[in-house]
Amino acid sequence: MSATVAGACPVCEVHAESVFKIDGMDCHEEVAILERRLKHLTGVEAMSADVLGGRLLVTYDAARLSASAISDAVADTGMRAWLEHEQPHVVEPSFVRQRLLVASGACLATGLASSWLELAPAISMAAFVASVLTGGVYPARRAVMSLKARTLDIHVLMAIAVVGAVVLGEWSEAATVIFLFAVAQYLESRSMDRARHAVRALMDLTPPDALVVRGGHERRVLVDDVVLGDLLRIRPGSKVPLDGIVVSGSSDVNQAPITGESMPVDKHEGAELFAGTINGRGALEMRVTRLRRDTTLARIIHLVDRAQAQRAPSQAFVERFARYYTPFVITIAVAVALIPPLVSQATALDWVYRALVLLVISCPCALVISTPVSIVSALAAAARHGVLVKGGVHLERLAAVRVIAFDKTGTLTRGRPAVVGVTAFNEMSEPRLLALAAALESRSEHPIAAAIVHHARAHAAGTVDVERFRSLPGLGAEAVLHGRPALIGNVRLFRERGLLAPEMEAAVLKKAAGGSTPVLLAWDGAVIGMITVADRPREAARDVMDLLRGQGVRHVVMLTGDNAAAATSVAGELGIAEHRAELLPEDKVDAVHALKTRYGTTAMVGDGVNDAPALAAADVGIAMGAAGSDTALETADIALMGDDLSRIPFALRLSRATLRNIKTNITASLLLKFVFLALAVTGHATLWMAIVADTGASLLVIANGLRLLRTT
Repeated sequence: MSATVAGACPVCEVHAESVFKIDGMDCHEEVAILERRLKHLTGVEAMSADVLGGRLLVTYDAARLSASAISDAVADTGMRAWLEHEQPHVVEPSFVRQRLLVASGACLATGLASSWLELAPAISMAAFVASVLTGGVYPARRAVMSLKARTLDIHVLMAIAVVGAVVLGEWSEAATVIFLFAVAQYLESRSMDRARHAVRALMDLTPPDALVVRGGHERRVLVDDVVLGDLLRIRPGSKVPLDGIVVSGSSDVNQAPITGESMPVDKHEGAELFAGTINGRGALEMRVTRLRRDTTLARIIHLVDRAQAQRAPSQAFVERFARYYTPFVITIAVAVALIPPLVSQATALDWVYRALVLLVISCPCALVISTPVSIVSALAAAARHGVLVKGGVHLERLAAVRVIAFDKTGTLTRGRPAVVGVTAFNEMSEPRLLALAAALESRSEHPIAAAIVHHARAHAAGTVDVERFRSLPGLGAEAVLHGRPALIGNVRLFRERGLLAPEMEAAVLKKAAGGSTPVLLAWDGAVIGMITVADRPREAARDVMDLLRGQGVRHVVMLTGDNAAAATSVAGELGIAEHRAELLPEDKVDAVHALKTRYGTTAMVGDGVNDAPALAAADVGIAMGAAGSDTALETADIALMGDDLSRIPFALRLSRATLRNIKTNITASLLLKFVFLALAVTGHATLWMAIVADTGASLLVIANGLRLLRTT
């Protein structure tokens, strides 16, 4: 609501934001036409175009402007627009354009053949005229729209070149140019569609319907008709339609489409399922926890879409350069047409022709598209491998990283304790020791207790009845086993109870100094054994550290809030030379700032929740295991959807390949442009050669950018 002057009626401002799909927006010049047309509409507040996505985001005052009015304004430019969530309006069949293209080519071939066979000149002239008319329908229409928008784009330049060739009497040249241009536009449109499909493919991962169980009966319904809490049945080999929790059944599920994990993950009651994952050989029943628009996959697609709209540094530079480049070349073309005939005996028509070639060359489409096509291909490749990058700026910044800081717990390690050693005393057998320990710990919810119980079950240690169980917070637990008192807990508990002899205490403390947590067990007043528990490093962690060093990361640092002994133990196992322990969250932030000052561009890898301040402080924040975590998806610059550390070297490799790809595209575009500018000025380039050069450059950078989709 906004206030008006005294005495006036208040005017309600209804701010709306709509995303339109645009048919025919394949170049930066077409974006300029749209912006110039729409900015004059009353009520338009802001707009942002995504060329590769073929979309236009418009923010407007819905009280003064409607979405249909915006679509009509877009139609004035020769392009078509419809709301993204709607089906497109009736459009011209694509085969009409293709048939006109074929007709233009056939007429051109007829004209060239008749000229070569020296038939009647009228035949070749008629064929060339027909070729120009059939091939020029779409370019001429777009040129008129561009002139209305006061924009000199490739269609206007092409129209000027063709008209100029006709005026000069070069009918065969005019027909050749218009046909090649029509072919070029068709090929470029197809290539752009392939680039767009790379991201659209993410949306095809989920099935359109789901098998819902209601009232004891199952029936297939559209995914959009499923409600929260519905019970879904997932058959073997089928895709999971929505996010949810397993309520019955067990199976192996391929989570590669979401997390990038190469191996299927076992799912059982209570496990989380993600939309788009693929069920294995078992049958599952799941309870829906997220609807289609809120699933993990939907959020990934939304964030990838949002990332495409962000301008990477190189892309911003290219677009600024293009704004000055085109007027500069047009000025040169005018000078080429006018100055030589005025200062010398040069033929005016010859220099006008050279100027026409210059105009065709001046279109910067290849240059402007060189960066976004690489960025979008990289974003799509990353998403396919379970890596969500929030934008091109983060991708480019990651390429410059030479130091990476890792959180320990849950990142380099599993984040949960596991039994690493069992030592029995006084002729007690290990299975018996484990059975007694598991009996005591079975009623505790502590992670260490869970690790001992799990280990005992895995080794079939058996069961023991428990009587008079009592938890001792911060110390352990006690109970009666087989009529005898039993005690389990830490060193402090056993020291307080006077059960720890000096030599035994020294052995226990030695274990603790190695980074493990010793758990002692006493039965009937005597210590009968010790179980050592530790948070173990992930299997791939050591290999990942080696891979990172091989990729030029000079420094790998571990930051942890754990004790120094545990930190030293894990760092030693993983070959990490520098580590800092017993850090509070604010200490980690200070450590990241120190690394940035000392080494330069720094990345921080953590869980995205506890390490959020450190992730934000780093140049690039990387969150692990972000699938299902709203906080991690929103706070990190890069999110690894699974817990696979090998995705970090992949992301680093992809970022550097992307940067090389962008530099190659920009260099090739500029080099090709300047070479043909020189050839045009010296009279060694023709109009059809200029068309081939301009189109060739565009197709070259698109094809080169699409190579990133194959990055592994």
